[in-house]
Amino acid sequence: MNVQDTAIIVILLVIIALAVYGIIRRIRYGSSCCGSKNPGEKRIRIKDKNRSHYPYKYILEVEGMHCSNCARRIENAFNSAGGRWATADVGRKEVTLISKHEETDGELKRITESAGYSIKNIIKQ
Repeated sequence: MNVQDTAIIVILLVIIALAVYGIIRRIRYGSSCCGSKNPGEKRIRIKDKNRSHYPYKYILEVEGMHCSNCARRIENAFNSAGGRWATADVGRKEVTLISKHEETDGELKRITESAGYSIKNIIKQ
């Protein structure tokens, strides 16, 4: 093997290593659509997981959610306030919110907008 062959092999190995590193980061942290290549926000966990305590249900059609980081951000916006439990579905661009108290459209829009997104439609169930 000559020097030229060795150089080509080293270059190919570096390219492969960088590609693998990028794939691992995307798997671990989600895509960087939110403008950040850092780990996403920590998920806010709900303390009361008894669904029977949440009599009100809302389906929010949300614009602007593109990745798992987006979903976590909007879930955290709702889950940080007591009495709410939100689950976002990026594929359907929806947030399912169950609440211990009746919500107003204005409050739901305010919380959604504070997370950086907008509501297209609110379905009360």
